[in-house]
Amino acid sequence: MGLLPGPLSPRLREAVVRVGTWIPSFARGAEALAYFTGVRVGAETVRRQTEAAGAALVEMETAEAARLQREMPAPPDGPRVQQLSADGAMVPLRGGEWAEAKSLAVGEVEAARGADGEPVARAVGVSYFSRLTDSAAFGRLALPELHRRGTATAGTVAAVLDGSPWLQVFVDLHRPDAVRILDFPHAVESLTTAVQATLGVGAVASAAWLARHAHELKTGDPDAVLAALAALPVHDAADPDAAARQRDESLAYLSARREQIAYARFQAMGLPIGSGMVESANKLVVEERLKGPGMHWDRGNVDPMLALRCAAANDRWDEVWPRVVRSLRRATDPCPTRVRRPPGLSAAQASRPVRRPRPPRPRVAPMPADRPKTIVGGRPTDHHAWKKAAALAVARKAGAAPSTKR
Repeated sequence: MGLLPGPLSPRLREAVVRVGTWIPSFARGAEALAYFTGVRVGAETVRRQTEAAGAALVEMETAEAARLQREMPAPPDGPRVQQLSADGAMVPLRGGEWAEAKSLAVGEVEAARGADGEPVARAVGVSYFSRLTDSAAFGRLALPELHRRGTATAGTVAAVLDGSPWLQVFVDLHRPDAVRILDFPHAVESLTTAVQATLGVGAVASAAWLARHAHELKTGDPDAVLAALAALPVHDAADPDAAARQRDESLAYLSARREQIAYARFQAMGLPIGSGMVESANKLVVEERLKGPGMHWDRGNVDPMLALRCAAANDRWDEVWPRVVRSLRRATDPCPTRVRRPPGLSAAQASRPVRRPRPPRPRVAPMPADRPKTIVGGRPTDHHAWKKAAALAVARKAGAAPSTKR
């Protein structure tokens, strides 16, 4: 019949997990479910069912990553130009701790026109993968999504990233020949920090210098921008030492990535220069669901939610859910009927079925051997209860009650 453990029907359980995945809180998800289906379940039920389904999905995706590493099957054909971008977003955990959830965004690059009519390169068909883990594990676990998108066989891969070193290791693992591009807003941010330390925050001179050299960096010669950065008059700053230190840090940051800031050449090749799609991934997959007011997550429940969020955001729910159901059929009900726990018993002991002793059978007195018969030949005798009742009624009418003793 396709039933799952527990009292919920398969369709209702999917609805519970869907609202737990999309709606910003489990309590609001329970309210939405009651409104649209007329079925009332508690917020705790929504939470447990959602986390159980997400854990099953994480387990399947982890196993798939191990299988791909082990068997190395041929990947599907990738697009002519593909963009990869990755970044992290902080998630609040219980106990006041924060941890970084890493996200990958993959899209196919196509030529388009901007609002000013100029040609731009945009990523379409973007899909996401997110996990709360270290960078090495993230690189391994992202393999199924990259395999599905044909990253290994794509014609050109543009890795548009910020300056974090772990991102370069990630690209080395999956597509070492990718065109590496420093996200343009990050480069401009580095220029901004240096010029404001020298010419002042909010100063007209700072804004003019930044506008001129940001445009030059995007459309012209990056070496000219590096030279202008080195020539900033830090000795005239309000704090010359701090200004010199910030200028040197920005100059070292951009100089070390000189090949990644050739934005005019990248745009001429039809490649994107911004990593906005992974910023969208951080908001859509992570922050909208896991950074609500007052939210604090158990570390082990973050990845299940991220896996479900990616399946929904990637429009792959109908493909993924049947496999989740097959896994859930082999599991126990995450929301068993609650029983009152006797004092001194653990939850595991209280959940075991209680074996109650059978009550003793009542003892039946043996029938006397001289007991008169009440039915003879199919007819009641004078000792039958009916005859006794009739005789008692006649005696009462006559004014004398007969003895009922045998």
